Amino acid sequence: MKVKDIVHLLDLTVYSGEQGLDREVTGGYVSDLLSDVMGRADTGQLWVTLQTHKNVMAIASLKDLSAVLLVNKQKPDANTAEQSNEEGIPILGTTMGAFEVTGKLYELIR
Repeated sequence: MKVKDIVHLLDLTVYSGEQGLDREVTGGYVSDLLSDVMGRADTGQLWVTLQTHKNVMAIASLKDLSAVLLVNKQKPDANTAEQSNEEGIPILGTTMGAFEVTGKLYELIR
């Protein structure tokens, strides 16, 4: 499934990195601890977090993640969105909490 399909099906907001909406999503990873994501997330996964600072994009790029999904109405910092555009890794947003959106993602991707 592609990032753009998930955006459409879950009515997500695309904040930045639109050129990466055709990336393939192979699974998901949920964590707010950057070192955890760096050590355990796999290439192609969609990362669910509430972290909004620029280091999020450093980890997403390092791990070649398909997208970052911000929960609870969080919005990326300006420099985070700028880095997202440079990397071509979308930053998405939702009003849902991590528990709710993760359940929906699981049903879509499994």
